[in-house]
Amino acid sequence: MSQPVPHAVPARNVSARRVIGFVNLAHLTDHMFMLIFPTAVLAMEADFGRSYGELLALSVGGFIAFGAGSLPSGWLGDRWSRRNMMGVFFLGIGTAAILAGLTSSLWLLAAALTLIGAFASIYHPVGTAMLTAHAESLGPETMGREIGLNGVWGNVGVACAALTTGAIAQYLGWRHAFILPGIAAIVAGIAFLVLVPDHPSPKRKGGQPAPAVPRHIAIRAFGVLALVGVSGGIVFNAATIVLPKLFSERMLDVTITPVGVSLLVFAVYLCGALAQLLIGRLVDRFTLKAIFLPLAALQAPCLLLAGLLDNWLLVIPAIGVMFAIFGQVTINDAMVAKYTADTWRARAYSLRYLLSFGASALAVPLIALVYEYGGGFPTLFGVLAVLGFSVFLGAVAFPNRREEIEPRPQTA
Repeated sequence: MSQPVPHAVPARNVSARRVIGFVNLAHLTDHMFMLIFPTAVLAMEADFGRSYGELLALSVGGFIAFGAGSLPSGWLGDRWSRRNMMGVFFLGIGTAAILAGLTSSLWLLAAALTLIGAFASIYHPVGTAMLTAHAESLGPETMGREIGLNGVWGNVGVACAALTTGAIAQYLGWRHAFILPGIAAIVAGIAFLVLVPDHPSPKRKGGQPAPAVPRHIAIRAFGVLALVGVSGGIVFNAATIVLPKLFSERMLDVTITPVGVSLLVFAVYLCGALAQLLIGRLVDRFTLKAIFLPLAALQAPCLLLAGLLDNWLLVIPAIGVMFAIFGQVTINDAMVAKYTADTWRARAYSLRYLLSFGASALAVPLIALVYEYGGGFPTLFGVLAVLGFSVFLGAVAFPNRREEIEPRPQTA
């Protein structure tokens, strides 16, 4: 008689891990594709004969679609199929990126960037809902860890956008910086549809629903989430878009080539990834407010210093900014996960990202207007510091509930 295999991994866990793996890859893809253009634009000025601010304005439609598309994407994810929507995400964003790389018209380029934003809008409401549902099936004590790890993948996507775009643009041209990742996304989409079946979301481990949240507490929490979603969305988008340009102007001795800029931005973004990994671990052990408050306090001072310093001193506040804003993303995702039920979680995430990404579209005209006409980086980062302080005020107002920390099962 055959002996059972010791420590066999349940099939449910294997399936959940596979889905989480693809969701993590999608998060990397999402942030990477949205930030290809802000780095590629540094190599496009000669081709189109336009200034940095004029070319950057072409991406406004993409960032508007990134936010506006969240609402229908979340609704379709809950009512149709989260798995199928993620397949549309991979295939659509890859195709749109290839179109961006093939165009030679400013208007067609703007249209392709808008398409990238529209398909990118699928990931956050749908992918994050898939992530939290499958993380809960592994155990509620893994929720924060999986959200944090997922955030790291998104941060790596931001970093890869700067690194790969800068390198490809320098050696192969900016068009290939869109086309090659586009092909990779299509291949990933095909693999996802083949390897991930279209099943309903798994049940929460243990079969028990999450503790109910009093109505007045939920309203207060989502009010804070709306405030920090708007302010934080603008700060996040503006800081990640403008960092390559900031380094190219303030660190000329180090970043004399597009690859030099990209390597430095990549390193700073990876430091920000540590925040998401750390915050994800802390979310399972402490209340959200206890983590959110010190993190939010870091934003405004670091933004002010980033607008004033140069050379190597600039790197320190830049790391602080990225640590704070990426850590806040993990906090915000955990807020939705802990205060909503899975049956309408994709729609809850869609509202959260509609506010955040809708507001973040303001970052592009803000950068163009303030940078070109309002005093450059000191003024721009001063405005962002004011928004960062409003995030701190939101953290002060957020409820502090011990019920957020679920008791862990006793072990023998």
